[in-house]
Amino acid sequence: MFQIDHTLVSEELFEKEFVCNIKACKGICCVEGDSGAPLNEEEKQILKDIYPEIKEFLSPEGIKAIDKQGTSVIDFQGELTTPLINNKECAYVVQEADGTYVCGIEKAYTAGKISFQKPISCHLYPVRVKDFSGFQAVNYDKWDICSAACELGKQLQVPLYKFLKEPLIRKFGTEWYEEMEIVAREYYKTGK
Repeated sequence: MFQIDHTLVSEELFEKEFVCNIKACKGICCVEGDSGAPLNEEEKQILKDIYPEIKEFLSPEGIKAIDKQGTSVIDFQGELTTPLINNKECAYVVQEADGTYVCGIEKAYTAGKISFQKPISCHLYPVRVKDFSGFQAVNYDKWDICSAACELGKQLQVPLYKFLKEPLIRKFGTEWYEEMEIVAREYYKTGK
C-alpha cells in the first residue's frame, strides 16, 4: 500500500493491467452481483434530481423498479446503492440491440441531457474506494467476469491506474493523480 494524501492505494493499481472489453463482456458487471452500484450521499440527491431527465433513457422495467423502490436504496448490507430489477440488474441499465448492457445515466450524459456522467463507483470499476476513519482505501476488486479486460490490458500493456485516469481524477483531483504517477514511476524503477 502507498499513501497519497488521505488515501491508501493498493500496489495492484500499478501491477494489474486492465482495459474494459465491452465487446467481450457485454457490460455484464451492471447485471451480475448481489447489490446495486455503491453511491455516496451527494449522488443520492443527484439521482433524485436528474431522474425526470434520464427516464427516457431507461428500460420500462428499470423505470418500474425505480418508481417502486426509489432512485437509491439501502441494500442488505446497509449500504447506499442503486436499485435493482428483480434483485438482478441495476435499474439504470439498458440492453442494446446487440445484447450489450449500458448505463442509461451515461446515455443521457452523452446525449447532453445531464451533466452527471454516472456514479463514481461505476466509473472507477474495477477499483473500489472504502471509507475509514481519517482515510480512504483504494483497492482493485478482482472479478472473473472482467477476465477479458485483464487479457486486453495485458495485451495493450495498460496498467490499471492509467486506464482509470479520468475517473481517478474525477474522484481525487489532478494533483492526487500526478502524485500517483510519481509513485508509479518510483514503484517501477525499484523493480516492483
